[in-house]
Amino acid sequence: MTDVRFSRIERMIGTEGLGLLRESFVVVVGLGAVGSYAVEGLSRAGVGRLRLVDFDEIRASNINRQLYALSSTIGQAKTEVAAARVHEINPDCAVETLRCFLDEATADSVLAGPPDLVIDAIDSVSPKAHLLSEVIRRGIPAISSMGAALRTNPSMVRCGPLSSVRNCPLARLIRKRLRKRGLPVEVQCVYSTEPVDSLPEDAISDTGDISEETLRRGRRRRTLGSLPTLTGIFGLTAANLAIRMLVGSHWMRRATNE
Repeated sequence: MTDVRFSRIERMIGTEGLGLLRESFVVVVGLGAVGSYAVEGLSRAGVGRLRLVDFDEIRASNINRQLYALSSTIGQAKTEVAAARVHEINPDCAVETLRCFLDEATADSVLAGPPDLVIDAIDSVSPKAHLLSEVIRRGIPAISSMGAALRTNPSMVRCGPLSSVRNCPLARLIRKRLRKRGLPVEVQCVYSTEPVDSLPEDAISDTGDISEETLRRGRRRRTLGSLPTLTGIFGLTAANLAIRMLVGSHWMRRATNE
């Protein structure tokens, strides 16, 4: 019998496609302005297992753009608020939480499984480059959010390989670091073609927040402004691409047949 919660997506991708989503294991790293909306899309699509990774807690300054940020959740761990929301949407989803910073010491735990797909919604350069290096080396499919900060035009949001991203200073920095490590730059990305000024390497690309954990791990980082509309679109676009990748050729066959 069709589960009414997911009946509309089942009409799009079929019973077999919905089954593939229920069997899928996705890791989302970064639960801020982009990652929170990515998790929302995956949860409402019926993805069966999620690992949610973030070291930070919710702050008042998050309210303008992060899904989990409410007056009632300030001071709570993002991972715990996220997990509770996923269970409210889909109690059958197996949710794991890791409250940690992505680095050499935690990468194995974050990527254990391995997952079917990783969504990178990290908002600072060094951890982002490290995560992408690890998924590339381990052969784990991934989607990375490039810079949503400073953008104003939602019609310029795109999906494509990192090698083809243009007008994105963050993408240039990440490509440079991956190539320096001898790694390919073909990971799938969500990005904007809207031009912006150059991005300093010590920038936080989207959220505009600096946690105590971040400060303990390095120098103070510059923050960039962002619109809640654009960061949310980035997150939902990442979730949409993830659904297409997880369902894969089955979705394409169904669309062709209809």
